[in-house]
Parts: sequence; structure tokens; C-alpha cells
Amino acid sequence: MPKIKTKSGTKKRFKVTATGKILMYASGKRHNLTKRTKTMKRTSRGPTLMSKQDTRIVKKYINMKCR
Repeated sequence: MPKIKTKSGTKKRFKVTATGKILMYASGKRHNLTKRTKTMKRTSRGPTLMSKQDTRIVKKYINMKCR
């Protein structure tokens, strides 16, 4: 059996915390910020924790055990 390769885009976009949770950054913060509301820009500042359902998918891409 060959080794399963990790998705290299997933490695660059997400970070895994020590407890196994996934940190992600909000989308829509690169350009065209003049049309975004102030609250949208403020709430998408900094990393946020990913939901449990999406965490299972990302961990599969990183080749981690899902709990």
C-alpha cells in the first residue's frame, strides 16, 4: 500500500491546536473591503475554531485520527 499524501493546501490554511481542534481564518478579508460592513470585518478578525463537522473533514486531509 502506498502512503497517503496530505493535501498541501490544507496544511497551509489550517492549524491544529494542542487539544486537536482546528484553527481557521475567516474568508472574504483579502480585497473589496469597502463593500463589507464594519461588523463583518470586525468579526472575521483573527483565527476562529472550526465546527466539529468540518473538523473531521480537515483532519482526514491532514491524515490525523478523528475523535
